[in-house]
Formats: sequence, C-alpha cells, structure tokens
Amino acid sequence: MQEKSFAVIGGDGRQQAAAAALRTKGYQVYDAEKISLADYILLPMPLSAERAELTRLLKAAKKGAIAFAGRVSEEAAGVAKEANVELIDYLKREELAVSNAIPTCEGAIEILLRERSVTLWHSKILITGFGRIAKLLAHKLLALGAYVTVAARKPGDRALAEAMGYRAVDVTELAGECVKADVVINTVPTRMITREMIEEMSKTAFLLDLASAPGGVDLAAAGTAEVRAVWALSLPTRSAPVTAGQFVAQTVLQIIEERGNN
Repeated sequence: MQEKSFAVIGGDGRQQAAAAALRTKGYQVYDAEKISLADYILLPMPLSAERAELTRLLKAAKKGAIAFAGRVSEEAAGVAKEANVELIDYLKREELAVSNAIPTCEGAIEILLRERSVTLWHSKILITGFGRIAKLLAHKLLALGAYVTVAARKPGDRALAEAMGYRAVDVTELAGECVKADVVINTVPTRMITREMIEEMSKTAFLLDLASAPGGVDLAAAGTAEVRAVWALSLPTRSAPVTAGQFVAQTVLQIIEERGNN
C-alpha cells in the first residue's frame, strides 16, 4: 500500500472513476471533509470554482499538499497561490490531451449518428483544424466511409491531411466548402463558421462544434437559419466518464512519479 493519500473533490462520473483508479493503485482516498489529511488533492475540471469555496478547501489543506486540476482559470490559480498550495494543471500534459481525444471522437460520432437520419458512409464531412481531435476524428470518419475534407491554416497540416487520404483546403476556402458539406465539424476555439457561411448552407446540413469556449460556430445564426447545430462541450465526461477519469488518474500519477513524490 502507498503511504500517500488523495482527497478527490467533486462527485461527477470522471472524479468518481479517478478516485476508484487511485484506490486500485493503493492510495487512500478521502472526500472534501478530510482534505486536511491528504498529500494530494484532485480538483475538478474545468477549475473555475466559486472563489470562496475554493479558498475554503485549499486553506484546509495540509502544509506541502499538491493540488491537481484541469483547465485552471486565472482566478483559481490565484486562490491556490494565496493559500500556498501548489496547483498543477494536468490538462497541459500532452498524454492526457491525446487520450481525451479518444472519448471526444467517439462522443462526436455518437452525436452524428443520433442527430442525423442518414449514414456517415458517403456523407461529405468538413473538419476545421487539424489538431489532435481533428486527426483522430478524420481517421475514424474515413474508416466509416465518409468523404472527409480538412480545412487548415498551415500548409504542413494540409500536406499531412492529404498524405493521410483526406481532401485538404485552406481556411480561406471555408465559405465555399460549407455550402457543399453535409456535416461541418469545428475543432478550433475561435469563430470559424460565421453567419454568412451558415446562411448559405443547406437546411439539411448539420453543425457540430467540438471546440472549448468560446467555440467556433455562430450558434445564434444557426438557429435563425434553421440549420441544426450542437455545441458538444466536455465530451469525455459525457460520453465515457469512467475512461476519462482513468486517464486523469494515470496522468496525475505520472506527474507524481516524475517529481519523485511517490
């Protein structure tokens, strides 16, 4: 058994699964009421909790405790600093970002199958961006028989997309590509799909925004134009909370091992 212990804060499926994974590794796991006993604190993601509550929690932590959270807001980081608790943003770890792309893509495919009445096979799908999620999703959609086009800013990304079997265009061509697409999937957290683009799209088209806030699709314009749109935030927790929690626990334990704090 490990001598170290965790306090896991938050009761959603991801946090519960992370707690279970930590227990299987031999760690004692406490709830918020016993935070003063814990060597490590696992906070929720995103960490933008109400200031007074977070301050209360962290001020109750034992001296030298290390806290972990995902997508830490500036305010939350400030609270941790004031409480003299080291706070590590585990979402900045590449392995977790890559792992989270798996349930994100599976969740995205589930939405497309649920919300549309036609197959992905032979659907014309346009994906904006070519980061971790876009790469994996394009791969899965192509395997399902979709016609995949990637819109990316960088010439290198477009070259890689073409080498992997997708059609690739510059983002400056988005307006013309949206008109032709059955599905547009945005992965870029900045406005990519504008009102003008949406107004020219087919009423049978479907928009799926996978980007974090502020998102990349003008949802108000989609509503006005009667083009169906979904902004799917936090898909790992929604589609596969147990797996998402296990990924978090694995990442946190890797950080601890690297620091020699085991």
